[in-house]
Amino acid sequence: MRVYAAFRSSVAGRNLTGGFGTEVWGSGRRVDRRVAELARLDVAGVVSLRAAVPTESASNYKEENRVFSHVMIGTNDIARSKSFYDALIGAIGGTPGVQDPKGRLIYAHRGGRLLISKPIDGKAATYANGGTIGFAVESSEEADVWHKAGVENGGTAIEDAPGVRQGSSGSLYLAYLRDPDGNKLCALHRMAA
Repeated sequence: MRVYAAFRSSVAGRNLTGGFGTEVWGSGRRVDRRVAELARLDVAGVVSLRAAVPTESASNYKEENRVFSHVMIGTNDIARSKSFYDALIGAIGGTPGVQDPKGRLIYAHRGGRLLISKPIDGKAATYANGGTIGFAVESSEEADVWHKAGVENGGTAIEDAPGVRQGSSGSLYLAYLRDPDGNKLCALHRMAA
């Protein structure tokens, strides 16, 4: 799964835009995946989201360039979430989540990691008002299949119907829904210029 977490920063004097996965753009061009992998799995199997630094060698990467280690959301019902996310991520070619010894669900696809857990404080899980978790998809058709799978498995369609919207970086195909716990999700496909 390429979980798309948008960011914009300046590294080594270059303005960069990127997200989880291999779609990394710098200075208006695609940055070579071998040179600057955005999402790299560490020993624990957690994604280390790193700023994309176009360098001659990946060995020039430094740990201080890390932005995120993973994306984790809360749920009040692990079984319900597993059913929903197995279908949602399966719709874009992913495999079912695995449950770790602590009961957390772990999904890995296209270089990204999504973890789902009951809150460790024992209180009810709540969604982030104003927060969105975006999934990078490879086509508008994949976004539609993702959206349909979500709605058919307990999700709720929200905002406008899936379709093209104009963003600051060009045309985007977006599909929005909420998972059974109310987390806002988005499938994002960058349209060809």
